[in-house]
Amino acid sequence: MYDNNELVEKVVLFCVDLDNGEDVDVNLDELEELVKTAGAVVVGRLVQKKDSIDKATYIGSGKTEELRDLVLETGATGVVCDDELSPMQLKNLEDIVDTKIMDRTMVILDIFASRATTREGKIQVELAQLKYRSSRLIGMRSSLSRLGGGIGTRGPGEKKLEIDRRIIRDRISQLQKELEDVKQHREVMRKQRMIGNLPIVSIVGYTNAGKSTLLNKLTDAGVLEEDKLFATLDPTSRNYKLSNGQEVIVTDTVGFIRKLPHHLINAFRSTLEEAKYADIILHVVDISNPQADNHILTVYDTLSSLGVVDKPIITAFNKIDKVDSIPIIKDFKADKIIHIAAKKAIGFDDLSTSLEETINNFRNYIEKTIPYTDAGLLNKIRKYGTILEEDYREDGIFVRAYVEKDFNI
Repeated sequence: MYDNNELVEKVVLFCVDLDNGEDVDVNLDELEELVKTAGAVVVGRLVQKKDSIDKATYIGSGKTEELRDLVLETGATGVVCDDELSPMQLKNLEDIVDTKIMDRTMVILDIFASRATTREGKIQVELAQLKYRSSRLIGMRSSLSRLGGGIGTRGPGEKKLEIDRRIIRDRISQLQKELEDVKQHREVMRKQRMIGNLPIVSIVGYTNAGKSTLLNKLTDAGVLEEDKLFATLDPTSRNYKLSNGQEVIVTDTVGFIRKLPHHLINAFRSTLEEAKYADIILHVVDISNPQADNHILTVYDTLSSLGVVDKPIITAFNKIDKVDSIPIIKDFKADKIIHIAAKKAIGFDDLSTSLEETINNFRNYIEKTIPYTDAGLLNKIRKYGTILEEDYREDGIFVRAYVEKDFNI
């Protein structure tokens, strides 16, 4: 693998404004965060107002010349488009601008490549990279050969640009088989968790909303926490005991983002779908972010595309310690809304109560006297249910409790 640590790329961001200025700065701000996370520095921006995307150069011939001049003026070593470029657009832009051409998808794939640590994560990233690059070899080959490293050259797939499509197809086929083996192992692990009858809570949210911080504070999971996009990729599951003694399994996975590349969604589907098998969705929202409303919509759109529907949702508006007053933000899909500051463990009592109440909604309520000879059942109820009352009487132990629907006493 190439050592890219010494290379600091300087890039110009560019995009087409189809909405007359709406959200353009916000979109480019997010792209700049992505670029910074990938290790580059932004030295300029260019926006082209158009009614439609130019099929040949994305921004049109006149604006392409302006982009070339901006590159020369700023000393940029590359340019990054906020949308995914076609092979034709890549090649034409490279011919005119005469520098390294990148798009949003390439940057995100590069970040994922640098974050992947497990075998599954590395397979998923390489597969996404190869599928993306295989259709763009002609447009990318000369562009990426301009620099010895940098964005788009990291990760398991970095050497594959120099081999032909047949070998790439063979490699994709091999990776898909390996990923299928890993998926089967994940299915076994998932079934084991479900057999245990512990409720499963899946933490979802926009990238950098504070999901990993929340998991760490709740369970001491030791997951990496950084104020960067996509700080963690690999799903982590830990047990957490609620205030009433009920145990749950809390699972965290990769954050969502606007325009999450479809190759990445397909490759990471098995991990992203952790939410599909959860009993409760815990949706974490960074309330201090001015784009919180848009982030909520992106999360629900992504969940819908993954087939995650009809799940009870608890929305946790996070980072309340970072705002002077809590803004009014609506989440009409949430069953419950709470306010927390994960880093300072603020609002965790409300979180525990909301989880308890939600879990009890899909359980059976019982009133039963358990003979002293079967007293061991109490421990089972405590672990897999919620005891509301426990009274030791002459004929046995009277309990009022919520238990799983298939729990037999």
